[in-house]
Amino acid sequence: MQTALTLLAALAGYLIGSLSFAVIISRAMGLSDPRSYGSGNPGATNVLRSGNKAAAILTLVFDALKGYFPVLAVLIWGPRFGLGEGTAALVGLAAFLGHLWPVFFRFQGGKGVATAAGVIFGLNPLLGVATLATWLIIAWFSRYSSLAAIVSAAFAPMYQLLIWEAGATALALIIMGLLLVWRHSANIKKLMAGTESKLGQKAGAAAAPVKPQKNRKKA
Repeated sequence: MQTALTLLAALAGYLIGSLSFAVIISRAMGLSDPRSYGSGNPGATNVLRSGNKAAAILTLVFDALKGYFPVLAVLIWGPRFGLGEGTAALVGLAAFLGHLWPVFFRFQGGKGVATAAGVIFGLNPLLGVATLATWLIIAWFSRYSSLAAIVSAAFAPMYQLLIWEAGATALALIIMGLLLVWRHSANIKKLMAGTESKLGQKAGAAAAPVKPQKNRKKA
């Protein structure tokens, strides 16, 4: 019975995670599909490239909440059914996987940064604060959302292992971290080439190498 409840909870987490709010909110606000411009990623950062900050903020909030609430629900109501931290971590991971490969959107999802943040805050609020602070510091100094996400994905499981303890939460964080870095492989190449878009940069305005000016002929 407990195993069945765990699997049902994980399935529910995956289905909730499959709600691609970047697409849903963009459609509701009459904006272009975020998969059709910029990086093509259905996430808050790419929605911001549309120039609509409200849509980007709503996408960020709802993508985070769909990772946070499933985990919180297990932690609050799970114990009466024998479900604990392990199930909460599994449900959070399932929600994250739902964002990456959403069943409602032909398995074409985003990179999962906001959803992962929601999962982390649900599992360990203090770890969430530490990870968010890491993201903000890197993003502030570099202006690269992708770089901030990659560094945060690497540091989150390290914080958990060094400050708290190993266990189901740490394992879920490691898996999410590896997947986040993998999903940012194209961004890593752009960062190395100096062509990665910066925060707030509109679609179609990605940085490009500056062409050297031709020497003018002397009169």
